Amino acid sequence: MNVMAKKEKRHWADLAGENVIREQGDKKEYCCASGITPSGTIHIGNFREIITTDLVVKALENKGKKVRFIYSWDDFDRFRKVPKNIPESFEEHIGMNLSDVPDPLKKEKSYALSFEKEMEDSIKDLGMDIEFIRQSEMYKKCVYAKDIKKALNEKDKAIPILNKYRKEPLPNDWMPLVVYCESCKKDSTNVLSYDGDYKVSYECECGFSNEVDFRKTGIVKLNWRLDWPMRQFFEKVDFEPAGKDHYAAGGSRPTTNQIIEAIWKREKVTDLIYEWIGIKGGKQFSSSAGNVTNVTDVLEVYEPEVVRFLFAGTRPKTEFGISFDLDVIKIYEDFDRLEAKYYAKEGDEKDKRTYELSCVNVPKKKPERIGFRHLTMLVQIYEGDVKKVSKDKLIQKRAGCAKNWLEKYAPDDFKFKIHEKVSKEVLKLLNGKQKESLKELIKVLDKKLDEQGLFNEFYEICEKFEIKNTEFFKGAYLALIGKEKGPRLASFILAIGKDKVKKLLKEIK
Repeated sequence: MNVMAKKEKRHWADLAGENVIREQGDKKEYCCASGITPSGTIHIGNFREIITTDLVVKALENKGKKVRFIYSWDDFDRFRKVPKNIPESFEEHIGMNLSDVPDPLKKEKSYALSFEKEMEDSIKDLGMDIEFIRQSEMYKKCVYAKDIKKALNEKDKAIPILNKYRKEPLPNDWMPLVVYCESCKKDSTNVLSYDGDYKVSYECECGFSNEVDFRKTGIVKLNWRLDWPMRQFFEKVDFEPAGKDHYAAGGSRPTTNQIIEAIWKREKVTDLIYEWIGIKGGKQFSSSAGNVTNVTDVLEVYEPEVVRFLFAGTRPKTEFGISFDLDVIKIYEDFDRLEAKYYAKEGDEKDKRTYELSCVNVPKKKPERIGFRHLTMLVQIYEGDVKKVSKDKLIQKRAGCAKNWLEKYAPDDFKFKIHEKVSKEVLKLLNGKQKESLKELIKVLDKKLDEQGLFNEFYEICEKFEIKNTEFFKGAYLALIGKEKGPRLASFILAIGKDKVKKLLKEIK
């Protein structure tokens, strides 16, 4: 078997973990990083970076390694644009750092914290052990002062790297530093001088000017192109994935890889490119455009394990859309099939690892499951009361997802309500053969039959009354729910209860 074939039989996260060890050296502990600017709602597209990192973290842990998973909130970045779902009045805050912009919902201390907390709370059930770092706190506490000084004094090493990808070269006096004005809090500033140590003089468009020591006054921030490699060096990061947009010619990842070597004299961080995702049939995500589906929205329909499965079962470089249509049923079926193979020990190594990485905690024995399709039927039979569906908490949780899907996304022909009685309108729609065959069904329901046995009886009824099976099923569905189609009839009747079905059918005259 060739090398590529062997790789295809192994999970991508395990291969990525081995690549980290190979590139960063075999160590007892590794640091894996991820992060984002909280410019608006953190959508499920942003989540791909988090879960990609987590899956590699889990792969390293599976090899007995200790792993620190850090997630940086880049909330010391400037507020650039007012998203569509935020009041236009927030334009007055453009230019401030995100941690100084007020929360539009007036619940948290800042705009940034509002979106950070929303995301942190939404992923609590997904089994990720993350250390969140708020960059506004790090910069305001002057934690990076020493490395800011190093970056400013060695910026000449970064300039030729950046100029390779620029039409207009950077000027020799380029200062890779953002200063937030102490008066107006905005970045409408110009650096006047730097003493080569820790003091910077600046002036602001608002008229304010001052000299500050950035060991004591936390109002300065490195330009993004130097900020990223500086923080990778500071946190001793070993692995950090990034979206494909960061890898374009002159993109931030190639320059980061070169700058960390040029200034901080360390090998580049091991990376992994991931593709964008969207909503099936929908637009690409954009926080600023207000076009978002967040993790909470997805967890309303998908169990945590199935959310993890969507990403664990898909290579990072593969673009895909999160489905809310009938594909939801297939995705649950795929997960249940994988789970069954795992406990039957029938799958290959990739199947085994996909299931393990999908689980928040791998159960010691196979969990009791009811298929999602069947649950959509049961939830409607019990009129949305998931506690009547099952006493099992795990099944109730999935039933809740089925209920949410039915209410928000299911097509109308998937929804039904069981009749209390057969209406005159329905009776008019039934022909003679349908009525006679359904009366015969009443007698059949007196027998003790399982689903397959009942299904077989349907065809005997059709043969006896010389009615097409499609006409028989149509008549049954009309009598029960007033529609020409519905769930699989045998299981449907047994789920409703034979007595209730017989009572309805007896109204057919």
